[in-house]
Amino acid sequence: MMAMLVRRALSSSRSTIGFLRRSSSVVALQSRDFSMMIGRPDSQLDLAMPDFLRDARRGFAKGKKSRDDSSAATGMVDASPDIGPTVKAAASSQMEAAIDALSRDLTKLRTGRAAPGMLDHIVVETGGVKMPLNHLALVSVLDPKTLSVNPYDPDTVKELEKAIVSSPLGLNPKLDGQRLIASIPALTKEHIQAMCKIVTKSSEVVKQSIRRARQKALDTIKKAGPSLPKDEVKRLEKEVEELTKKYVKSAEEMCKSKEKEITQA
Repeated sequence: MMAMLVRRALSSSRSTIGFLRRSSSVVALQSRDFSMMIGRPDSQLDLAMPDFLRDARRGFAKGKKSRDDSSAATGMVDASPDIGPTVKAAASSQMEAAIDALSRDLTKLRTGRAAPGMLDHIVVETGGVKMPLNHLALVSVLDPKTLSVNPYDPDTVKELEKAIVSSPLGLNPKLDGQRLIASIPALTKEHIQAMCKIVTKSSEVVKQSIRRARQKALDTIKKAGPSLPKDEVKRLEKEVEELTKKYVKSAEEMCKSKEKEITQA
């Protein structure tokens, strides 16, 4: 019995030793294979890798290349943008708006001659709603001293008459059928002097608006100066100055024409 137990113990020990020897051989083989893989070129290493490791490695390489390309692109020097058209367009738009405002203000001034636009600034309240007179009636010139106001809706004629009388123009329209007739009274010397002062003041206001637009354009050019050639900066500044002179001259001519209209009425 004792002999049998001894034999079984020896057999079990031999099996364990054999298993350990085989495991050591496998580990050594895998270590040798891994060492060989490390020394292989990338193409051979890719083939030896599992699919998921190979795909991850390739993705990393592409990402690195993209970052390198992006860095290279960032390092490139971009050409300076052409800000000239934008600056001139903005300045021209602001100066044109100033001229339009001047034109509207001068139209409001009454002279000794009839002009359809002289009633455009009058606001009429009808049915609880305030509207410009020229949206409610057609204004026309019958002769150099007389205006005709024809309402689109005859029911608004009373509201139109009230608004015209209340305006600072000093007009006193009369009802003629379904229309209003407004005679333009002659200007007094005092009234002429007052109107000329208003024209002069309007001229100064519009010139200030034009100069502000000029300064804004020059500031924009100056801010972009470091990225622009010096010749380009000088050219743009010169063009802005020429644009300013053009609109200032236009304002002066409009005001001179209005003064002449007032004094010769």
